[in-house]
Amino acid sequence: MSRAGAPLWPLAPAILLLSGCVTARMHSETEINAVGQRCGLALGELFQDESEKRLLFMMRNGATAAERACVLQWARERNLRLVYVNATPDPTS
Repeated sequence: MSRAGAPLWPLAPAILLLSGCVTARMHSETEINAVGQRCGLALGELFQDESEKRLLFMMRNGATAAERACVLQWARERNLRLVYVNATPDPTS
């Protein structure tokens, strides 16, 4: 029984399941800084932690909707979750 020329549609569910198993990678500091600058952030306001590679952290006080959307789009394209931290300054300092 040869499978040559057999349709591949029965394998479609397995292929779709495996495509969801993409592992996140650590992006270089240069990549992340470039995205941050393109989206209007200062250096250091966007970072990725090595222990949680799937998370992209954005620490900015009062980020605009356009800034958040810009970073979110980049993160989604790379299978990352954006964690937005509204960094308010310490009033005691």
